[in-house]
Amino acid sequence: MEADGEAAVVDVAGVGYQVLVSASTAATLALSPGAGETHLFVHTHFVKDEPLRLYGFADLGERGLFQTLISVQGVGPRVALAILAGMEPGDVVRAIATGDIPRLTQIKGVGRKTAERLALELREKILTLPAGKGLAAAPAPARPELPRGPLGDVYGALVQLGYKPGEIEPLLDRLDPARPVADLVREALGALRRS
Repeated sequence: MEADGEAAVVDVAGVGYQVLVSASTAATLALSPGAGETHLFVHTHFVKDEPLRLYGFADLGERGLFQTLISVQGVGPRVALAILAGMEPGDVVRAIATGDIPRLTQIKGVGRKTAERLALELREKILTLPAGKGLAAAPAPARPELPRGPLGDVYGALVQLGYKPGEIEPLLDRLDPARPVADLVREALGALRRS
């Protein structure tokens, strides 16, 4: 195998295949030049009217994260490799799962719309990847104790509608739990739209 930083030529039974590699895989290959047998986890990418491209990863989890990233519309292999080069896999998962748009837009090639799309489409899915396993159990920024009674119903309804706990919590203190839940939800939605 030969590596030049962005790509490696893999010799498979005498046939050389050019494989584009992630930054961490390139670093791994650079640390072990001429090490003999090397294992790469390859993703084969085909787009109509373009040549077949191979993307290689030293780690199976990184390949899975790459494949998850390119499943989002507007995120191609080059952008996915830039994301993996710009952040550690665990940090990528954390930024997407928490909707940390400013952190994602610090990566070269990732604009605000792409960052928002990543967070929206992958928020739940990303935690199932190996890089996100430990994060699923991490406490989300929320109330130490979820509200009970009518305010708990309002809280649950707003979460189901896609609002974040940080958006909902300030409203709960201003709502009168003696009023009907439907009225409280309408009032909270009105306040959320104005903010």
